[in-house]
Amino acid sequence: MAEDRRKTLRFPPLRLRAEDAEDVTVLAACLQDATLRAADMAWQPKQRRFALVLNRFRWEDETRVDARGKLIRAVPHVRVPAGLHFDGVLKVQSSGIDRNNAAAPLELLSIIAEPGDEVPAAVLTLVFAGGGAVRLEVECVDAQMQDLGQPYPVRRAPRHKEVS
Repeated sequence: MAEDRRKTLRFPPLRLRAEDAEDVTVLAACLQDATLRAADMAWQPKQRRFALVLNRFRWEDETRVDARGKLIRAVPHVRVPAGLHFDGVLKVQSSGIDRNNAAAPLELLSIIAEPGDEVPAAVLTLVFAGGGAVRLEVECVDAQMQDLGQPYPVRRAPRHKEVS
């Protein structure tokens, strides 16, 4: 059991901050295929904060290479609980997400950052599998993500259909 636990702790907990569109791209890559429920998202208008708790797939464990450049696959595949929040949020809209079904599973595919003209300074769109999306109008890009708990093994890595 202790040996299995060591295998899941190859990298320290991840903690990232995004302050521009390029940073959001890095954040999105680390959160690709994160899973959550609709109830795990909260808009706090007084604090101008949108927050999520999710289970991110640790892609960094999947893409290790040895000294010869050969891919080393993590055994087992690993997820870790993480928190993500966006500050300076002026408006939140969602589509394709059943907010009445709190247990509805969601899978985050990407986060897209588009610059605004003046106000909002940017529009961030969280894109979910199945066509769901959450659109955040923000006064500035200010996002933070942090691993919150212990990594845990999962049976499979997320798979994507190849686009031709």
